[in-house]
Amino acid sequence: MSRAGRAGLALAAILAAGTGGYWAGRRDVAPPPVSFPPTSWLRAIPWFDSAAAIPASADPAPSGPVIYYRDPDGRPAYSATPRKTADGRAFAPVHASEDVGFEGKPTAAVSAPVGGAPKKILYYRNPMGLPDTSPSPKKDSMGMDYLPVYAGEDEDGVTVKLAPGKLQRTGVRSEIVSDQVIVRQVRVPGTVQPDERRVSVVSVPTDAFVGKVESVTTGDRVRKGQPLLQIRSPEIAAAAAQLMINPGYEGTNRRLENLNVPQEVIAEITRTRQVPLAFIWPSPRDGVVLMRNATEGMKMSAGDALFRIADLSTVWVLADVPEYDLANVRPGQTATIRVRSLPGRTFQGRVALIYPQVAKETRTTKVRIEIPNPDGVLRPDMYADVEIASGSGGPVLAVPDSAVIDTGARQVVILDKGEGRFEPREVKIGTQGGGFTEIRGGIAVGDRVVVAANFLIDAESNLKAALRGMTSPETKP
Repeated sequence: MSRAGRAGLALAAILAAGTGGYWAGRRDVAPPPVSFPPTSWLRAIPWFDSAAAIPASADPAPSGPVIYYRDPDGRPAYSATPRKTADGRAFAPVHASEDVGFEGKPTAAVSAPVGGAPKKILYYRNPMGLPDTSPSPKKDSMGMDYLPVYAGEDEDGVTVKLAPGKLQRTGVRSEIVSDQVIVRQVRVPGTVQPDERRVSVVSVPTDAFVGKVESVTTGDRVRKGQPLLQIRSPEIAAAAAQLMINPGYEGTNRRLENLNVPQEVIAEITRTRQVPLAFIWPSPRDGVVLMRNATEGMKMSAGDALFRIADLSTVWVLADVPEYDLANVRPGQTATIRVRSLPGRTFQGRVALIYPQVAKETRTTKVRIEIPNPDGVLRPDMYADVEIASGSGGPVLAVPDSAVIDTGARQVVILDKGEGRFEPREVKIGTQGGGFTEIRGGIAVGDRVVVAANFLIDAESNLKAALRGMTSPETKP
């Protein structure tokens, strides 16, 4: 560089330093941004070598239309129309070639070409998602630049585009939609009950007197054919006498059977041809005595229950399933039973029957589960915690639970369309369980859905729709 060029640069530096010193001595006002003055005045100095000191491209002439006006002192103040400061100075016009963003890239009304086609900036929106737009670049109260909205990004009114930096800060994460087997654990209370098909009642269909009662009490185990008590009945004795007189008469034998006389007793009368004073009543099955009402010497009426005996080798668990969970429960599903009196022990069974009625007081339905009980540790009326493994049964289209935004009136997922573009999509949901939700319509296998920070994208989409609704064609920037 020539001596004249070096002298010119030194002069510019002295002027800049002097200006900074002036403002440093003043504490009552903040200094304006330091900038070099236009270089055109340096060329007026006779001894200044402009060709050597200043490159020809250092101060290019602005080109393009005026897109907005900015504060002459560089403060964050902009205007779409000509404007003046409080002291009467005019705002400086900014041409399309002069507008530069944070990264030094043009942010004018026409952006750099993408794929050979330039995109036009429609307007600028608030960087924090507030309902505020501007036709020209501006900053918010924290000094953050408003974000440009380009043509094509706002055409459908649905797609939302986020900058890569914002995606990283908000933690947006997406996954590919696939088929899943959904398993949902329906947890309900239940009680242990005997199998109704394995319960017998000892009774006599005629008036009688109870004779001797064997030493059998409630809770005892009995065998089939084991004597329980003796019965004295005039009607049974008369039928036995007729059998003794006419042993081959079929009607007499049938009458004893109708009086519920055991076949062993009938065979003994036929063999001995004698009518006993008391008839021995045996146990009709192997099992446990659940009830004993027989007392020696008591008079009983026809049909009174004397003993109730149940085979508890297989028991039922009756679970109370809420009405809203009935659609997820089907016969054949596996169930896990836990009894509070047996901590750490579980029992496996299967749903055998869903009862046909709903209890109007509790809005629940009984579900019957059959469980083997060979060691007899499950006792009638025990309280049980039941887990029924319900679900889809086969692979279905499903997404993680976090991907579904359920407003009550509708369910929405956010589709990740790539390159920071997202689209809210309304879907129809089905079974839920195991961290997944079945999707019955709205998306397909292979789509990408947002599973984290989707509420932020949905909020921005709703804001965008609200802004479009508030902006008429005449006022839209």
